[in-house]
Amino acid sequence: MKLLIKQALVVDPNSPYNNKKVDLLIEDGILTKIGKVDASNADKTITSAGLCISPGWVDSFSHFTDPGYEHKETLDSGAAAASRGGFTDVLIVPNTNPVLHNKASVEYILHKSQSLPATIHPIGAITQQTEGKELAEMYDMFENGAVAFSDGLRCIQSAGLLIKALQYVKAIDAVVIQVPDDYSINPSGLINEGITSTQLGLPGKPAIAEELMVARDLALCNYANSKLHLTGISTANSLQLIQSAKKEAVSVSCSITPYHLFFSDEDLANYNTNLKVNPPLRSKADRDALRNAVKLGHVDCIASHHLPHESDSKIVEFEHAQYGMIGLETAYAVTNTAVENLTPLRTVELFSINPRKIFGLETPTIDINQKICFTLFDPTIEWTPQKQDLKSRSANSPFLGKKLQGKVIGTLHPNAISLFV
Repeated sequence: MKLLIKQALVVDPNSPYNNKKVDLLIEDGILTKIGKVDASNADKTITSAGLCISPGWVDSFSHFTDPGYEHKETLDSGAAAASRGGFTDVLIVPNTNPVLHNKASVEYILHKSQSLPATIHPIGAITQQTEGKELAEMYDMFENGAVAFSDGLRCIQSAGLLIKALQYVKAIDAVVIQVPDDYSINPSGLINEGITSTQLGLPGKPAIAEELMVARDLALCNYANSKLHLTGISTANSLQLIQSAKKEAVSVSCSITPYHLFFSDEDLANYNTNLKVNPPLRSKADRDALRNAVKLGHVDCIASHHLPHESDSKIVEFEHAQYGMIGLETAYAVTNTAVENLTPLRTVELFSINPRKIFGLETPTIDINQKICFTLFDPTIEWTPQKQDLKSRSANSPFLGKKLQGKVIGTLHPNAISLFV
């Protein structure tokens, strides 16, 4: 098929066409012409008022729950949701059954996902069974395709064990990912500790549980002279700690979720279980600090923390509901809506350039004779997500029915061209 993309703004700092509006012709998965292209040369033409094209986006923290929990999500449905959200690449967490903690489990993911519309990159578990006790076979996993290491939804509590992991990955130049959370500080907390938790009568999870772990992990990363990525950052103090560490040349990067940019703990007034997440939604002051950090470039990338659940895990009393929400399909729109005046270039830094650099993924370039691995998006389109349009197997999203600004037009992946117009 010959696909013509008309008058798209190229957003790619590595492209000679960066910041130019051009026509692009794609033939058999190759970008063959850039400039002015006659529409009669194409089988299909894509146009949109604010159309942009960029290197393919990367999500660095998603749960596809396959193997073991296929009723929530599968590799197929997860990849379809990722493509719908503009992602050509997804890093998936190891909290499956069995856990992704050895060579065989990594090979299973890569083999089963090789023909999907998004490239799936396994994150290998740091510890066996993600139990936080003994190191897993990290070298073997890396040699067979794991791109980073993390216990995923579980934060490593032992400082000694984390130091060993940080030192171990230096030999393979890999990155350790942590969701910072000190379990010893009010482990029964359900939402952010503050006025809202008091008003709702729900046990609170204080911000210091995150901030202490951020400070500890930064110190350990500096000591080991290794690479650390902190994801799910939710407080202003955590951001300040990370920014200070970067100034001291600590090799740390960070990501935040779209929902921490959009909501605060005040939005929990109606006990919406789709807003029960970990780390919890914080105060408005924290939310505004996150938004400002995105604008200033203090946040390296956006991570969806896509965590699907069937309805039985969410339509229950708040204290019994599972943590998490789906987020791949709305990640860009939510971020673009929450952060005012987010430029296309900053968007592409957050969703493509930076995560590719952090995790050592190849960065595609928008140039003639290049293989496709691109994302099409339009920041000007308003739309409202609906349940029937979801590609994910689960529908635990608080954004259904909410008007959002900015829409993914399609993904151009070597396995499939997916268009949503």
